[in-house]
Amino acid sequence: MLLTFFDIRGIVHYEFVPTGRTVNQVYYFEVLEGLREKVRRKRPELFANNSWISYHDNVPSHTALSMREFLAIKQITVLEHPAYSPDLAPNDLFLFLNIKEILKGRHFDDTDDIRSNTTAALKAIPQNRFQNCFEGWTRHLHWCIASQGEYFESDHGGIQQ
Repeated sequence: MLLTFFDIRGIVHYEFVPTGRTVNQVYYFEVLEGLREKVRRKRPELFANNSWISYHDNVPSHTALSMREFLAIKQITVLEHPAYSPDLAPNDLFLFLNIKEILKGRHFDDTDDIRSNTTAALKAIPQNRFQNCFEGWTRHLHWCIASQGEYFESDHGGIQQ
């Protein structure tokens, strides 16, 4: 499993979950500590004035009371994910589709080979694609609001543009 965090300038932090490890609250606390450090190093202007925002979907390890308390203590602002809207996660709509497209049709020798090729695929995505992702994501959020959370279809096919 791959956990990723990115913004309009590209990947900020990613990590592969160790085999057999569950992404529970304890593990996710560790991930967020790593993310904070990466934001501090890669986006110092955002870290310095605490203007970075994290977006989490509604999986239990992200929404547990202990996680919300942790985020509040660390002063990490979180953009709430609309309930019952898995189709609005930028990782699913953009990043993983791009990685799959890059890796499609290739065969790998082992897990390390998969990880190194996936890492190369992450790094190969140009910055303008991340910018376009967030523009498309904003449109999807507006469509969700306009439809009052009801199902809607778009002929725009995701936000991977």
